[in-house]
Amino acid sequence: MLEIEIKVKISNIDEIKSQILNIGGKHSETVIEEDLYYNAPHRDFGITDEALRVRSAGERTILTYKGPKNTLMGSKIREECNVTLDSAKEFDTILLRLGFKPVARVRKLRQYYTYQDFSIALDQVDGLGEFIEIELITENDASAAAKRVDELAEKIGVVGERISISYLELLMSAH
Repeated sequence: MLEIEIKVKISNIDEIKSQILNIGGKHSETVIEEDLYYNAPHRDFGITDEALRVRSAGERTILTYKGPKNTLMGSKIREECNVTLDSAKEFDTILLRLGFKPVARVRKLRQYYTYQDFSIALDQVDGLGEFIEIELITENDASAAAKRVDELAEKIGVVGERISISYLELLMSAH
């Protein structure tokens, strides 16, 4: 699976929320997400541009591996694999025993919206501010998906510089 995504820092979160609802988007949930990122003992994910994350969101815990980033038409494209975990604490113990090191924690209030086959997130990220992420998952046609993401961004009034780095990278560069 390929994740096609744009991320833009915004200052008008309420206006964008209204636009999402006006075009028929639906709010699915609002949740506090805490992401703990790890680095591997056998290679540096900062150099290989990979990510290993354990996300705690309410009662859910999800392990995510993200492959190196590419860009296409201003969208970020990368392989993503997710697995649901029973316990963040137990998995943390496993990773630590295997030599993985916690790198950083990213905490955000995320409002999830759906529109057609898009996932939209309005984020308030501790230490960084407000952002929107618009995402499509595709098996093959990254160009068509990137074009659709651009069209939706324009439709709901998302303007500004596309950010191709993760919240983790943004936080690390701010310190």
